[in-house]
Amino acid sequence: MAGRLPRLADLGDVAGKRVLVRTDFNVPLDGDRITDDFRIRAALPTITWLTERGAHVVCASHLGRPEGKPDERYSMAPVRARLAELAPGVELLENLRFDPGEERNDPAFVARLIDGMDAYVDDAFGAAHRAHASIVGPPRTLPSAMGLLLEKEVDVLLGLREHPGRPFVAVLGGAKISDKLGVVEALLQTVDALVIGGAMCFTFLAAQGYPIGDSLWEPDQIDTCSRLLESGKTIHLPDDIVGLDAAGGFATFGKRLPAGAKGFDIGPGSAAAFSDVVMDARTVFWNGPMGMFEDDRFAAGTRTLAQAMADTKAFTVVGGGDSAAALAQFGLDDEVDHVSTGGGASLELLELGDLPGLEALRGATNA
Repeated sequence: MAGRLPRLADLGDVAGKRVLVRTDFNVPLDGDRITDDFRIRAALPTITWLTERGAHVVCASHLGRPEGKPDERYSMAPVRARLAELAPGVELLENLRFDPGEERNDPAFVARLIDGMDAYVDDAFGAAHRAHASIVGPPRTLPSAMGLLLEKEVDVLLGLREHPGRPFVAVLGGAKISDKLGVVEALLQTVDALVIGGAMCFTFLAAQGYPIGDSLWEPDQIDTCSRLLESGKTIHLPDDIVGLDAAGGFATFGKRLPAGAKGFDIGPGSAAAFSDVVMDARTVFWNGPMGMFEDDRFAAGTRTLAQAMADTKAFTVVGGGDSAAALAQFGLDDEVDHVSTGGGASLELLELGDLPGLEALRGATNA
């Protein structure tokens, strides 16, 4: 990874300057009510750093998927109101994705965005894997830097790639192995053990020859899973499964699911075994729930794993997305060392060691 990443101090004196800060204020909404303002609060250290030094901060963010045109459902108005409470005097532009030029990385949109700005700060880790206009455009012409949030994400996640404490364990869940194949293969080069839960475990179990009933799986990934299992690396799979039997009743199964049965969570034995692996580690990265934790019947596996992440003495990193949502649901989000603000971005950085947003910053005029 050539070049250095400029940090806030590299901007020099910012007093009296207008600084465009790309934030990730893609917060969950219920109508016009913000249900979780974590992403807004996560940007405050950078905003405060700049305003205390006399800068006038103008924030810019996307919200939802308005598909390149104004959509009142994705207005930044609720976010602007909350930001005004947390950081008075800070501006917030309207949703970047209201303009098709954002996702197209249109130079004309970049020019409008940076008009009147003196410097640029990227603090939107959750969008840093997107080559969108607001991410990769401003560093071409403005003095630019990482914000404090982006800086911490990069330091933590690249630290996992380059010098983790060992044993280093990665716990992966979620629905599809195909969505995480790249990061699985990259992690297998680094980790000492890989723990697989969630629906993706069924493709691995099928690759081992176990019947999986009507559970979610990916037949076209069988050969891939077989190759990974034969890699010589330590891969832990569930020994018991919780789900529904053919009649729709709650049931616990071993590795073999009968016809018509569907698995929705790892079983209690597997949850305990996975927790032991986490407790014995010195570094743990977790991305993806162990089951359909939104349903209380199938939340025990994810809850047990989350508790182990809280209890272990290992350095613990949670890769955003559903894993972070699960931690928050169980009240354990303050009990791990680092909760990433970007699910997809954290996986891509671990896999590739770089992101379009970082590459753009390294090419900035002041880098």
